[in-house]
Amino acid sequence: MSHEFAPFGQGRHLLSVLQFDRENLRALFELADAVDPIAKRQAVCTVLDGAMLGSLFFEPSTRTRLSFESAFLRLGGEVTTTTGFTFSSMAKGESIADTSRVVSGYSDVLVVRHPDEGSVGEFAAASVVPVINAGDGTGEHPSQALLDLYTLEKELTARGKTVDGCRIAILGDLKFGRTVHSLMKLMSLHDGLDFTLFSPPGLELPPGVKEYVEARGHAVHVVTSVAEAVRGVDVIYATRVQRERMATDLAQANAHGDLLNRAILADAGNLDAIIMHPLPRDSRPDSYDLSDDVDDLPGLAIFHQTDNGLNVRMAIFLTALGVSLEAVHLTTKQRPWKATLR
Repeated sequence: MSHEFAPFGQGRHLLSVLQFDRENLRALFELADAVDPIAKRQAVCTVLDGAMLGSLFFEPSTRTRLSFESAFLRLGGEVTTTTGFTFSSMAKGESIADTSRVVSGYSDVLVVRHPDEGSVGEFAAASVVPVINAGDGTGEHPSQALLDLYTLEKELTARGKTVDGCRIAILGDLKFGRTVHSLMKLMSLHDGLDFTLFSPPGLELPPGVKEYVEARGHAVHVVTSVAEAVRGVDVIYATRVQRERMATDLAQANAHGDLLNRAILADAGNLDAIIMHPLPRDSRPDSYDLSDDVDDLPGLAIFHQTDNGLNVRMAIFLTALGVSLEAVHLTTKQRPWKATLR
């Protein structure tokens, strides 16, 4: 556990994956398992009745924003939301500190996404309620890493394997991809990992992340082709090129073909690998992302990740607000209706 961050728990901000060790990570995942019937809408819960989530997204988001808001609503809470600078008082020059202090006064917990690294920490410093980091520029995206690892555990368990000793290929934009930075650090809590990295020129993993992982005893290999990266691994984690965060010339230089497709996996003899992606996936031609021709492969887990995000984010809220599992059970009932399409 890093000394820079307090362990995540009741009344605490969630700013970094460095707030976790194996013990509190396991507790969060067990809580995520316990709320599965609520996440799947098989049961209705009102444990957060009267609680208010302030959802502040100053950068475009669909999955993350809706996942956090849906998680809070499933627990019986209410949501107030704002999206983009244009619709914020920050467009009038208000500071992060003032915005945070005001909005946190209306809320019981804040979820914040902001394009500048370190900005969510500024929100937390001025907030009177817990702040959850939903992504700060090229910095961290802790809830994504948590749901990724939660999913990875489940996918590996179904194959009789564990995260300890896992061989994982990470492909794509490793420089600007904050999900990769957070995931590699979080996975480092486990033992004997073997990472194989591939990125286009100019999009290499920041040295500090590689050094962090290696210092904890894990192997990190950098290769020059996707085929080499995916050969023989258990898991493939692909990421899109984050063109919005880079200069035009670099963005254009890395925009061609598929990053990973069925033919590459077939040539590598690894059509059965677990395939993950933090989404969104860029489906435009020559986007240099994960091709949709892998979508019928048995190891595709990208939509399991999005589904599991509800469980993990519900567990994050319950932990930050100090709500016990007993209180959840006492306020949960079977829903009185059934959906016809599921």
